[in-house]
Amino acid sequence: MHPLASVAVALVLIAARPAQAQAQAEAQAPAPPGFLDAAAAYATGAVALADGDALTAMQALRRACTLCCELDTPYDAARSRVLIGLACRELGDDDTATMEFEMARGAFTQLGAKPDIARLDTLTAPNERRASGGLTGREIQVLELIAAGRTNRQIAGELFISEKTVARHVSNIFTKVAVSSRAAATAYAYQHGLA
Repeated sequence: MHPLASVAVALVLIAARPAQAQAQAEAQAPAPPGFLDAAAAYATGAVALADGDALTAMQALRRACTLCCELDTPYDAARSRVLIGLACRELGDDDTATMEFEMARGAFTQLGAKPDIARLDTLTAPNERRASGGLTGREIQVLELIAAGRTNRQIAGELFISEKTVARHVSNIFTKVAVSSRAAATAYAYQHGLA
């Protein structure tokens, strides 16, 4: 079939059924004003967080969350809140992180977004335990994955962060628990009930 044949068929259908064509065009209307700004802010925040720049991420994600609330898109606002919580955790503000996670969980529960609740449970579970050796919640997550035999690349993929950020966490873990290898870190994790 010639590439323009499908266009010609569409034009014939539009001419034959203008009411249906109008309804379809309205259904495919552009996003409401502000939606693209919210999506761009969310993407900027997610990338900054993955690159280890929690402060930039926080600013962009707060803007995304505000815009989503103004647009009355609670699911997108909740997704923003999850990333805000992760950024807060990276910045050492566990109280605000917990608050953001709880607000996101409430929205996901109200919307029946069970996969998002499960993901949030995974992201917050280590933070509910007492940090061992001064490790942050994220460092405990990384240590658990090291103990499970994951590479930095695999850890980055599972936690939605960059390999550079994983390497930084691994270095921090080694320093905080006074070990010099992944094997020693694994032994530490098992000895302290973190694996």
